[in-house]
Amino acid sequence: MNTRAWIVFLDESGVSLLPQIRRTYAPRGRTPLLRHRLNWKRASMAGALGYHSTDPERGARLCFHLKPGSYDTTALIEVLEQMKAFYRGEQVVLVWDGLSAHWSRAMRAWVAEQDWLTLERLPAYAPELNPVELLWSSLKKRELANLAGDHLADVADATEQGIHRVNHNPRLPWSFLAHTGLTIHPPRPPNLRKDQ
Repeated sequence: MNTRAWIVFLDESGVSLLPQIRRTYAPRGRTPLLRHRLNWKRASMAGALGYHSTDPERGARLCFHLKPGSYDTTALIEVLEQMKAFYRGEQVVLVWDGLSAHWSRAMRAWVAEQDWLTLERLPAYAPELNPVELLWSSLKKRELANLAGDHLADVADATEQGIHRVNHNPRLPWSFLAHTGLTIHPPRPPNLRKDQ
């Protein structure tokens, strides 16, 4: 593994017009009601959360992509092309799960032509090792909680607001990374030091 590269975790998740039901407060005797259209339109989102392996001062970086429908190999290659521009061609070690589109023949052929990218696979059934899972949880508990949108654009707007919230709090992406329990080199990113 390249020791002077960005270590980037990537994961996909889905959102739909069906609300993410969460507990909430309401005056006694007035149970909140969520009214929504039984519409199954879905969008998919991909998040890439990374840190520089030797220079934590560069900060944790979050890259986000949202599209209608679901991801296949072609769509994921487009995401990786955008990620290449996001990291300006710097070396990236991408860590992701065993989704078939991640390891398809077309994906492996495309990656073989990329001199900036190295792939690593997460162990099977280990979502707790991927910090992007914590990002999805955060979005679904805050911005998407009990959201009964009329259009997929409503869900997309709320999701993007959540991404902005996470990006504007430099400690939050680091906390997602640290929560996995994986060793991050150097071990204490600058904004998680005890002296602050």
